[in-house]
Amino acid sequence: MTTPRTYHIKTLGCQMNVHDSERMAGLLDSVGLVPVEQVPDAAARATDAGDEGADVVVINTCSVRENAANKLYGNLGQLAGVKRKRKGMQIAVGGCLAQQERARILERAPWVDAVFGTHNIDVLPTLLERSRHNQEAAVEIEESLKTFPSTLPTHRESAYAAWVSIAVGCNNTCTFCIVPHLRGKERDRRPGDILAEIEAVVDQGAIEVTLLGQNVNSYGVGFGQRGAFAQLLRATGKIDGLERVRFTSPHPAAFTQDVIDAMAETDVVMPSLHMPLQSGSDKVLRAMRRSYRSKKFLGILDSVREAIPHAAITTDIIVGFPGETEEDFQQTLDIVEQSRFSSAFTFLYSMRPGTPAADREDQVPEEVKLERYHRLLELQERISTEENQKQEGRDLKILIAEGEGRKDAETMRISGRAEDNRLVHVSVPTGAKVPRPGDFVRAQVTHGAPHHLVADSGIQGGLYEVIPTRAGDAWQAKNAQPMPAGTVSLGIPLVRPK
Repeated sequence: MTTPRTYHIKTLGCQMNVHDSERMAGLLDSVGLVPVEQVPDAAARATDAGDEGADVVVINTCSVRENAANKLYGNLGQLAGVKRKRKGMQIAVGGCLAQQERARILERAPWVDAVFGTHNIDVLPTLLERSRHNQEAAVEIEESLKTFPSTLPTHRESAYAAWVSIAVGCNNTCTFCIVPHLRGKERDRRPGDILAEIEAVVDQGAIEVTLLGQNVNSYGVGFGQRGAFAQLLRATGKIDGLERVRFTSPHPAAFTQDVIDAMAETDVVMPSLHMPLQSGSDKVLRAMRRSYRSKKFLGILDSVREAIPHAAITTDIIVGFPGETEEDFQQTLDIVEQSRFSSAFTFLYSMRPGTPAADREDQVPEEVKLERYHRLLELQERISTEENQKQEGRDLKILIAEGEGRKDAETMRISGRAEDNRLVHVSVPTGAKVPRPGDFVRAQVTHGAPHHLVADSGIQGGLYEVIPTRAGDAWQAKNAQPMPAGTVSLGIPLVRPK
């Protein structure tokens, strides 16, 4: 029998890229390739398709920050030597940076076999086969969306959680962002198609769905329906078997009260919200073309917390945007102090070619950006710790996550996400039932750390309850691993207590 060719997809960037990678994997599955975890490296002894490592390596790229491009070419450099040793190995590059760089990728890395963009994921198998047949690189970049990604086959990594795209592209014109240029104008899916996909993934075992869009709360503009996103959230609450719904990302300028009401009144919509601030300075927000100001931003947070008292709110912040003064940065620190984010994704501004901000002459020196960045991290670390300590004593329902696991003589901790999306490490009492990924655990928080919560209540004689789910059944069937009570199977994340 012929050994099937294997593939591995490496994803750089945002959740949209993660979802696109699932589509790429589905396409490769459909033509008979088999996924593997191993990525060949320069030290590998593999010389043919039967050895350990992938025969096809796909890198799904990001173009939002400069280090993403560095990561791509670093990865390609590592793969160059492996490909010389490994007969028949192919390398493909897709995603935002491929859309931007196009054939220039081949100039820097001529050993790449295929390059494709964000608008034509569906051509990946064809390009790989064309490259094999012609013995030369195949490049195909579409200028606009060719096939809506949700119509493509999908290989979901998780048996219990799924990404569902509600729109692609973006109509905003933020001066630091190149996404609209690379992803195109916003295109909305019809609500019926979205709900049908959610029902399909739920039928396959998923109990958590994250709705994806570059700006989810502008959903509906494409087909002229105001309030469509709030209506969509409410409709998800009517889907049997769906336990949790999240969404990312909204934009403060278009975030309306009807969405807050839908979140508060729809049981399956979780009390977590990612609301990008970017800067606390109105002057900088204006320069960024962010069509809101700090007062509006704080007003949104107040409204969310009034309707959903236990909501955990996270954010994005850019440090060192061109023209940012010390006063501007202090305004950001002030807003962060007031906002009490559970966590923040903080970024040093980096120039992206093709964006208006990159052409400004008032770039902030790197050493100034770095000093401000560390001050912001220190502030947010303190706030995150204080907010997590406020969770101590709360009883939480935790969805156990998938990851690497091990069993040792010490107390075991499994990891998962609370309803508000905080990471929780849960101690398993000796002899107690160990949940599978996709199962729920009820436990009480005993300690709040800067980046996670600890629930040791079970080993202290307190609350510890495992709630098996059909999602756990789906995970078990997918991994073909029995899970008798009192045992630990690989695939459950365990950490040593500190």
